[in-house]
Amino acid sequence: MHHEVLSLILGGGRGTRLYPLTMLRSKPAVPIGGKYRLIDIPISNCINSECHRIYVLTQFLSVSLHRHISNTYKFDPFSKGFVEILAAQQTNEASDWYQGTADAVRQNIRYVHEDPCRDVLILSGDQLYRMDYRQLLKTHRDSNAEATIAVMPVREEQTHALGLLSADDTGRVTSFVEKPQTAAGRAPVKMSEAWMKQRGIASQGRHYLASMGIYAFQRDTLVQLLNAPPLATDFGKDIFPRSLQSHRVHAHLFDGYWEDVGTVKSYHEANVALTADDPSFVFHAPEGVIYTRMRYLPASRISQSTLDHALISDGCVIGAGTKIVHSVVGVRTQIGKNVVLKNSVVIGADAYETAHEKAENVRRGLPHIGIGDDSVIENAILDKDARVGANVRLCNQDNIKNGEGPNFVIRDGVVVIPRSAIVLDGTVI
Repeated sequence: MHHEVLSLILGGGRGTRLYPLTMLRSKPAVPIGGKYRLIDIPISNCINSECHRIYVLTQFLSVSLHRHISNTYKFDPFSKGFVEILAAQQTNEASDWYQGTADAVRQNIRYVHEDPCRDVLILSGDQLYRMDYRQLLKTHRDSNAEATIAVMPVREEQTHALGLLSADDTGRVTSFVEKPQTAAGRAPVKMSEAWMKQRGIASQGRHYLASMGIYAFQRDTLVQLLNAPPLATDFGKDIFPRSLQSHRVHAHLFDGYWEDVGTVKSYHEANVALTADDPSFVFHAPEGVIYTRMRYLPASRISQSTLDHALISDGCVIGAGTKIVHSVVGVRTQIGKNVVLKNSVVIGADAYETAHEKAENVRRGLPHIGIGDDSVIENAILDKDARVGANVRLCNQDNIKNGEGPNFVIRDGVVVIPRSAIVLDGTVI
């Protein structure tokens, strides 16, 4: 079955809600869990589902994403598998940036035409979840659907940012509403307790089916829907609402962990949640591992420190007297003595500084890459190669919800130090 499937992973738009993490990189290239990137999730799900022909569609700041993918995913030449980047480009047919999810696929439709696939999987590049796409494809084929939408049950308070749909007893989608903001807008898509129970779902107040942005299409149907006038820009806003009457669109119910990490707050919470005793998402599970780039780094070195619910990645050095609580520490992170790191995410560094570079930092009065002695960091995100000096306090002491300074950004109360930013000794934010 999997030989007949082509996967398209959408790299997303500008990622403004994840700024400043997306200031110098695309959304799927944002690091997560200490040593992975968001793009590793859908690609690994594809590999674990034996779907080995994968295109990643990108348009913004995609250099680091290209580098990561070309360094990580190399298939055996006899397997006919590949992971290839399709960057937005000017062609004879189109010279615009992608206008939406459907437009991104349409501008790359020739790769679908050239592939011998029967079905096309369309996936998002900025979500944290584990799914066996073979089950989605089974629902798709067993119901003889022309399009299948992966859905998950959600509570009413979660619905305002999601596309909602309703389905009949056979699982066929009967209505689709994109991000309804009022109770009246949600009313037509509220599902009954009986419908949920029939499918073995304990609803617990989850009476709405939210689209996960994961779709399976019959190849010919996809081409037809993308080319039908007026040209659709988005799957959720345009294609599904207008095709429910004319095409067989079905729902595939998923009831596992799924987190859209599209905002600074949700990104911060998803990372910190990985440090729990029994996290909802694990990177290494019997159903398959999440793959990433091999870096050949040494084991981390930790001196007389207190670690309490911490993820420490490879190649770190952590000084004596340091206390790390509910935090994720990324690769090559250097942390000084007597540092307190709480509810925070440190993304790490791209390289180690040489003795000469360190001496040069001292001469110029700059902190080294990492975190200096006696600093206190709470509820923060330190992007890659950030330099935080000694005796620094990053605690958002004024309880600012959203704000910006020369070397920091605050989003939803979380202090973010952008990539390569410098926070001098004694700074308080």
